[in-house]
Amino acid sequence: MAAAAAGAASAELVIGWCIFGLLLLAILAFCWIYVRKYQSQRESEVVSTITAIFSLAIALITSALLPVDIFLVSYMKNQNGTFKDWANANVSRQIEDTVLYGYYTLYSVILFCVFFWIPFVYFYYEEKDDDDTGKCTQVKMALKYTLGFVVICALLLLVGAFVPLNLPDNKNSTEWEKVKFLFEELGSSHGLAALSFSISSLTLVGMLAAIIYTAYGMSALPLNLIKGTRNAAYERLENTEDIEEVEQHIQTIKSKSKDGRPLPARDRRALKQFEERLRTLRKRERRLEFIENSWWTKFCGALRPLKIIWGIFFIFVALLFVISLFLSNLDKALHSAGIDSGFIIFGANLSNPLNMLLPLLQTVFPLDYILITIIIMYFIFTSMAGIRNIGIWFFWIRLYKIRRGRTRPQALLFLCMILLLIVLHTSYMIYSLAPQYVMYGSQNYLIESNMTYNDHRGNSSLSVPKRCDADAPEDQCTVTRTYLFLHKFWFFSAAYYFGNWAFLGVFIIGFIVSCCKGKKSVLERVDEDDSDLSDDEPSLYSV
Repeated sequence: MAAAAAGAASAELVIGWCIFGLLLLAILAFCWIYVRKYQSQRESEVVSTITAIFSLAIALITSALLPVDIFLVSYMKNQNGTFKDWANANVSRQIEDTVLYGYYTLYSVILFCVFFWIPFVYFYYEEKDDDDTGKCTQVKMALKYTLGFVVICALLLLVGAFVPLNLPDNKNSTEWEKVKFLFEELGSSHGLAALSFSISSLTLVGMLAAIIYTAYGMSALPLNLIKGTRNAAYERLENTEDIEEVEQHIQTIKSKSKDGRPLPARDRRALKQFEERLRTLRKRERRLEFIENSWWTKFCGALRPLKIIWGIFFIFVALLFVISLFLSNLDKALHSAGIDSGFIIFGANLSNPLNMLLPLLQTVFPLDYILITIIIMYFIFTSMAGIRNIGIWFFWIRLYKIRRGRTRPQALLFLCMILLLIVLHTSYMIYSLAPQYVMYGSQNYLIESNMTYNDHRGNSSLSVPKRCDADAPEDQCTVTRTYLFLHKFWFFSAAYYFGNWAFLGVFIIGFIVSCCKGKKSVLERVDEDDSDLSDDEPSLYSV
């Protein structure tokens, strides 16, 4: 019987890993399509494209490991709180180590991408814009600028390695004994603290990106789908009126010099501005005419009811996330162990919809896997909507615009860097939405319950199952490796807690702003500073 049970368990584990493998292929295909969709057709570079696809895929694969981690710790126990026959101490440790080494590998690759490869490729193409620069000079300059990122990474690893999470028992120990204790702690953790500190630092940056882009995108995406875009024929009519008005101004200014007198400096400046404006309006006229007569406009018009339905659906999804996040944060504010513990809560005092739904779906594999995948993809699409609406800024300076088919290589690298950091933060966001699920999955443990019989006037002890939480014994409940990585340092957890409140605030502000804004233009604006805009690349896909 034990052998048969072990065989059945192994078969289900193999099926789980096969599904994970298929998901990896789907992730690679999605990243390739996504990056190719946004990259400029005129300025596409092979290295930047491969870098963007690879970095985004690594982030998604890391997030895909979360449900695998939760499934494995849950699958080792029965619903009655006992461990399965095959899940002895050695097997459990082997499974945990496999997931842990997977995280070690993926997080190390993420550090390599963020602190070396992406900055190197970015600075390489920045130097390439200078025509007089040779290949060797480009590489040297890119390496010089990248060295700063490498130093930051080394400092994060060193700080994480030697931050004293545990203090020596002997308070009267010498300085040498304290240093020796730190090295012993570093050896016993196998570098987990150093890697966790570095990844948590990146996750903190991802939290800021999520507050700016994802929170706004969660309101902008559905409302843009519902409101749609302006009518191309109506915009063309307005544009024609503007052209006539500008031509009239030009004729008025030129009429002042018919008798041979030179124009004053003020009129010359005004004439130049009106002529530039006229060129812009005529370019806009050609694009509007192209879009008005295109099949894509007619196709999007036919899909208009479907877009409205999707917009309403996304509003309900956004409200589900916001309500779940609010209840989870409120639970931490009322019932947590305080800021010194990173607002850890013992049990779920205030239930939220997702925290109740995910453990239920986990009983039917792989429904929870599918839901987490949907959540991650939803965060990516809403983040992308936020980035497209806001753009990439450095304080008050706009660096790049993100547009379909017209995004420069440097902007594409920036885009994938931001998405990588947001996807890293998604793991903690899912923990905020369903803390018990991310920590222990569907694990139960046995507690002794005393029962009194009045007839016999006697007491008996009965073991009853209870859902695992932070107050559960360590030998009875296995914590996911994801939780160990994300919550090694209490101050990061405290920062995430306050960041969630900021996320909710930005969502509300973004929702109000999106409601007040009018319909978007059928094409993206033609500006003089738009370096990747041309007449032969009409913006059809923003319809």
